Amino acid sequence: MTEASLSWQHQYLTVNQVRLHYVTQGGGDLVILLHGFPEFWYSWRFQIPVLARHFKVVVPDLRGYNDSEKPAHGYDLDTLSQDVTALIQELGYERAHIVGHDCGGLIAWHVAARFPHMVQHLAVLNTPHPYRVGLELWQQLEHFWRNWPLLACHIPGLAEYWLGHHLRSFLQDLFQRYSIRKAAFSAETVQLYQAALEKAGAIAAVLKSYRHLFSPQQWWHLLQQHTEAITSPTLILWGADDPLAQPSLANGIEAWIHAPWRLKYLPDCGHWAQQEVPGLVNRELLAFLRG
Repeated sequence: MTEASLSWQHQYLTVNQVRLHYVTQGGGDLVILLHGFPEFWYSWRFQIPVLARHFKVVVPDLRGYNDSEKPAHGYDLDTLSQDVTALIQELGYERAHIVGHDCGGLIAWHVAARFPHMVQHLAVLNTPHPYRVGLELWQQLEHFWRNWPLLACHIPGLAEYWLGHHLRSFLQDLFQRYSIRKAAFSAETVQLYQAALEKAGAIAAVLKSYRHLFSPQQWWHLLQQHTEAITSPTLILWGADDPLAQPSLANGIEAWIHAPWRLKYLPDCGHWAQQEVPGLVNRELLAFLRG
């Protein structure tokens, strides 16, 4: 940890019938940062102290992750989005700036679509619009087959057993495979992610969450209902060389945004944008959220 982490506070709140752990720093308008798979609040470590100079920053462990509660149910997008809106209300706010990456980006899109009055600004990193994800699942299955480490996570029982015995190698491969700036993931950083997933019940809960978010049933449901346009000002940041969520997934994204928006590709950057190029991400977020 760095000197900046000394003023971080670790707190808990029960929202939407689940106890969430979160890290917070700063004061003012609320900014909520949502992590992706298979991470936890720590993926935003470079953003917390910078954004906290101007905002109250709250970074939860999503339901099932790290120190948050790991219930048997509630890993669909609707429930995960309600976790976020309930967190905003329990913190005493009517709305917040929502920033999400990867699976956290899917939740951020969904919150902005279903609860527009609660989203002041929306920023998503390396995450296509949910409707586009649904189309991709049906139209480009070969891309998912190429990403076998993530495909393996969809096999109940086998995935839990394999990760339980090969967790470190899985994480090392995942972060290295989908990054461009490999040095972003030191042995110490990977160890922290490993420790978070080694907590009781975490692997099973995280895999359950991942399967729900990318199940055909979930996306068929979304393709039928996800017609609400985004009405909050929107910033989309995308690693220009992301081998997982390919930048072409941003094509046509304006069809779902009825508000001022901007798309910026981050050069020499893979999937883990806020960790690979933290300085650039920080500058973009600050300019957008304070604008």
